[in-house]
Amino acid sequence: MYKLLLKPLFFFFDPEKIHHFVFASIKLFFRIPGLEAICRSIYQVKNPKLEVKLFGLTFPNPVGLAAGFDKDAKLFDELGALGFGFVEIGTITPLAQAGNDKPRMFRLKADEGLINRMGFNNQGALAAAERLKKRKSNVVIGGNIGKNKTTPNENAADDYEKCFETLYPVVDYFVVNVSSPNTPDLRALQDKGPLTDLLMRIKKLNNTKPKSRPILLKIAPDLTDGQLDDIIEIVKITGIDGVVASNTTISREQLHTPSHLLQQIGAGGLSGKPLAKRATEVIQYLSEKSGKAFPIIGVGGIHSPEDAIEKLNAGASLVQLYTGFIYEGPAIAKKINKAILRSK
Repeated sequence: MYKLLLKPLFFFFDPEKIHHFVFASIKLFFRIPGLEAICRSIYQVKNPKLEVKLFGLTFPNPVGLAAGFDKDAKLFDELGALGFGFVEIGTITPLAQAGNDKPRMFRLKADEGLINRMGFNNQGALAAAERLKKRKSNVVIGGNIGKNKTTPNENAADDYEKCFETLYPVVDYFVVNVSSPNTPDLRALQDKGPLTDLLMRIKKLNNTKPKSRPILLKIAPDLTDGQLDDIIEIVKITGIDGVVASNTTISREQLHTPSHLLQQIGAGGLSGKPLAKRATEVIQYLSEKSGKAFPIIGVGGIHSPEDAIEKLNAGASLVQLYTGFIYEGPAIAKKINKAILRSK
């Protein structure tokens, strides 16, 4: 029904506008008594064999929703009812910010991808924390954190620490995002020196808490093998808990979308099917080169159960999707979880 009726209708409208419309519709839908329970019965796959124990947490299943979809922590309980074992909110910044100028999200239908240059648009850490305090379900929540656009890189760690402090009571794990291509100079924080210093500061803050939260690093798929070697070393030095591989790419190679349309769209991070192969390569490289020294959350181009299992076989412990959810519809998590059970 989704791919035959709803998706063609949704794709007729601006991607960002329809995103907000669907959010509001789902929120309204779940207010109808009994419908949340019906959705859970339809979309959730409950089986002890799907549980993943990682970072001291128990994930009901290994299929999560990547950061960027529920930026402001408005729909996490409902998304859990659609079968996701965990939801990563954000990217959250200390202060609210509008993000980049619109239009800033574009569909590449021929490639089943998206280009976005949202720019960490969100309502700020305090607003997200207030919503997360009202969590009703057992869905695991990750907090993806970043810096405000106006914060210079030399003060970036202050922003990450502020987000950590605000979200610490209400999230289950943290993801440090230094890999978005849509905030000026943010990716410079991936360099070995600045990144090590940033993670050490967050790790030190984490150690002051009564119970530490798992800390992961989200990296770009555009890193060279040498830079990935640095990431492996940084994880070892800082003692963080894992890596999310990967964010969107700035590459435009081997796309079916005409070049003149890509030029009209301009800058932004590309997600979806075109990212699948490179994301898997990064996962496999990190896993093999490190000797499976740390867990990896695999994300990038997952549109089918086969895509997810490929990431898991490459070395990922958990997987996330975003663009695949938009193109494939609300049953995607259920389909992946059923396939994982069949493969066990």
